[in-house]
Amino acid sequence: MRKILVLNSKGGCGKTTIVTNLASYYAVWGVKTALVDYDPQLSSTEWLQARPDWADPIHGICAVSERVHYPGGTERVVIDSPARVGRRDVANLARRADVVLIPILPSPIDIRAAAHFVGELLLSGSIAHHAQLGLVANRVREHTLIYGKLEQFLAGLKRDIPFVTHLRDTQNYIRAAEQGIGIFEMAPYAVAPDLEQWRPLINWIEKNK
Repeated sequence: MRKILVLNSKGGCGKTTIVTNLASYYAVWGVKTALVDYDPQLSSTEWLQARPDWADPIHGICAVSERVHYPGGTERVVIDSPARVGRRDVANLARRADVVLIPILPSPIDIRAAAHFVGELLLSGSIAHHAQLGLVANRVREHTLIYGKLEQFLAGLKRDIPFVTHLRDTQNYIRAAEQGIGIFEMAPYAVAPDLEQWRPLINWIEKNK
């Protein structure tokens, strides 16, 4: 069983988008997947409730209100963390993970918040030694000044944490969320650029399993 935690102390950075699309990727490929929702907003749980009957199954666990128990044979667990997570909660969540993804938005406020969060994360020793830690630039509009600044910030961190990929700002993620599906379950011709951006992230997650 491989556990993937999507984590950032700042709300609105797109954690749930990454969680739901990652879970749908594994489900599409027949991997027995569980999605664990620790966020009181329950966005991942509501996405699962909207999931159509034809979609590949994902086992949902609302950790806000129920005990976390994985069905037998679970191969991948994708964990949606709460916003404004405290240091103790970070440590508790991170100890459960094999992979920790930190999404960052290209905005001055988010870049500053991410700098503080990543610094605290590294200094606190919250992340287990065996865990992979990676950064994902989210809702990106390429060739903009602010994305250039985000790239500089991420490049400065690469000695400690690799910058894995960037995901573009597109309505495809909104359309998928409304339907309870991921972009991997949409028409390939409509999401081809997005699938290409996910490839390095999937490869990175799976490379040291």
